Amino acid sequence: MSIAQQLQEDIKAAMKSGEKEKLLILRTLHSDIRKFEIDGRKTAADDDVFQILAKGIKTRQESADQYKTANREDLAKQEEFEIEIYKQYQPKQLSEDEIKKFVADAISKSGATSAKEMGKVMAVLMPNVKGKADGKLVNDLVKAALS
Repeated sequence: MSIAQQLQEDIKAAMKSGEKEKLLILRTLHSDIRKFEIDGRKTAADDDVFQILAKGIKTRQESADQYKTANREDLAKQEEFEIEIYKQYQPKQLSEDEIKKFVADAISKSGATSAKEMGKVMAVLMPNVKGKADGKLVNDLVKAALS
């Protein structure tokens, strides 16, 4: 079953059980997927859905951080709740140690020796970790390994 199909089933289950907050979040996610499909004139594959999820999580995390800065814990908790729902549909995320192994492998394959060659490393690395790791964390680990 694809992620989009699982989402449809979860929307139906949330409707039947009366979970209004969860239903709203799932419908928002479904709407984002449909927008992607309409804009691209293609059906969203699981990889596409993972990118949509990552973007949604990043946006909500930034919002939660801003709410915390403004001492609006109630709104920050709502954003964090939405993040948890979104994470249910993501693939298992790689640990920092696992990412470091991929980084070391990508550096050896690309032959990069300095931070100026970071693009070569990222080109080799990203197909292996895309959707499974936070892009900012990957970027930071590559920078650290090359410097």
